[in-house]
Amino acid sequence: MNTFLSHLKKLDWVLIASAIIITCFGLAAIYSTSLAKNNFLNFEKQLVFFAAGFILMLAVSFFDYRILRNNSYLILILYFICLLLLAGLHFFAPDIRGTRGWYKIGLLSLDPIEPTKIILIILLAKYFSMRHVEMYKFRHIILSGLYILLPAILIFIKPDLGGVMVLVIMWLGILMVSGIKIKHFLILLLCFMVTVTFAWNLLLKDYQKGRIIAFIFPYDVLGGSWSQTQTKISIGSGKIFGQGLGQGSQVQYGFLPEPHTDFIFSVIAEEWGVVGMSVFFITYLVLIWRILKIAIASDSNFPRLFAVGFSIILITQFTINIGMNLSMLPVVGIYLPLVSYGGSGLIANFISLGILQSIHTRTGSYA
Repeated sequence: MNTFLSHLKKLDWVLIASAIIITCFGLAAIYSTSLAKNNFLNFEKQLVFFAAGFILMLAVSFFDYRILRNNSYLILILYFICLLLLAGLHFFAPDIRGTRGWYKIGLLSLDPIEPTKIILIILLAKYFSMRHVEMYKFRHIILSGLYILLPAILIFIKPDLGGVMVLVIMWLGILMVSGIKIKHFLILLLCFMVTVTFAWNLLLKDYQKGRIIAFIFPYDVLGGSWSQTQTKISIGSGKIFGQGLGQGSQVQYGFLPEPHTDFIFSVIAEEWGVVGMSVFFITYLVLIWRILKIAIASDSNFPRLFAVGFSIILITQFTINIGMNLSMLPVVGIYLPLVSYGGSGLIANFISLGILQSIHTRTGSYA
């Protein structure tokens, strides 16, 4: 019992508190959307996901993260399991609005992209921590890129353009932190531009192109620009103090599309106003700060790269999702971490926080 209490005292409770506050913002928004539909199943399920994620975070914090660092076979096994789960979507997942994105298990859904993100962070952290003195060799960039390429292809044909973007940005971020040479980065940038041109002409579906065109030319208010027009109205109507929980007109009258997932930030903005948004942004900054503090304090490259990789994913998804809501970026279907409805994402993020807690409580011991 004393060991258990001693471990709890070592945890970064500022990190935990910020994650809980952010999740509560999401729960309040999901409650409001449930109120609009008079159906509270999503809210109740999200509460269960939150409780499960919190318990798993504490449980994972007791395990030594160095088990992951020191066991290459375990990482590879988990990586190939994720690939099988992603490939299986195309055969066993139900087709929902043209997308096979989740396995249905009773009332629950499993999105294999979320555990794949965690495993890829671990895999890349392991790969680069073992080769940080050889980062001048371009072959390490190519080999690490292959680890990203396989799941990226499976996710792209899902289709999920946003998921691919998150993985690629995470890979590039870890590369830069690991010490990529400038000329290699410029080569990758050129390859990216060629790939985007190729994808636009041959790979992107019409509705994906339509979202990008609607972003650049937001004039079809009743068509392709409908979603972002409604989000701007919703955010603007929040004013300083917001309309109050369950009082947002855009939410309650059903004008705001996907208010519990992609556009949940607009719900927060409408009902909590500038004051609520400010608290939300500050809390998110605290969360990222604590994660990066763990990275800086880490005494070896593996935990440092894991913390950086996870922070890159959070920052990327946060930035793109908020940009979607503010009509500053096209709609690409990226959820807001710890906020949007979804058990797979919420639990995966709390497991990652658990790994960070394991790193934090063991910082200063042998590397």
